Amino acid sequence: MFSNDKAQMISAELALPGRDVAVVISDKHAISGEAIKPPFGADLHTAVFGLGCFWGAERRFWQQPGVVSTAVAYAGGFTPNPSYEEVCSAQTGHTEVVLVVYKPEQISYEDLLKVFWESHNPTQGLRQGNDVGSQYRSAIYAQTQAQLISAEASRGAYQAQLNAAGHGDITTEIEMAGSFYYAEGYHQQYLYKNPQGYCGIAGTGVSCPIGLAE
Repeated sequence: MFSNDKAQMISAELALPGRDVAVVISDKHAISGEAIKPPFGADLHTAVFGLGCFWGAERRFWQQPGVVSTAVAYAGGFTPNPSYEEVCSAQTGHTEVVLVVYKPEQISYEDLLKVFWESHNPTQGLRQGNDVGSQYRSAIYAQTQAQLISAEASRGAYQAQLNAAGHGDITTEIEMAGSFYYAEGYHQQYLYKNPQGYCGIAGTGVSCPIGLAE
């Protein structure tokens, strides 16, 4: 069943059919106790990023001052309400993502973009390090047109820095947000529940200029 080449992006026609029923998970963040599902407070904004295995990626964001809640999910694909096993089969088209709920007066979207770019290698296509498959691809799914513009601008700025350091072209998928499905409960805040668990997050060592100039 799960024999698809993980180094290839599946088409909508060949993707698994999925299901109508969403996974049932807690509404609360295991660390902060804040909501991980909407509606969120009027003073809160959201962002969605994919940067490899979502366990370590989520921890990177929940550690940021001004981030009040996070959750892990599947986005950018075709299969409705996929399971983790289905996503890992590379037959759903989804990538593993982190939903970030934040206070913009404490941490800006540009600040979050800086965390995103510096926390992984965005030049690797359908993989991150030893993690191979379309579910590990780099992605930014903008919630607003303003986020989309900021994300695209940040890509250009970081590409210049990567080029100077001898790295290749950024392969990050930057689009307006589409379908979004929460991952199973045991994945939520995984590295808080399992402090010695696997974390594959590693950056290039190249600093992103976003937010540095005042």
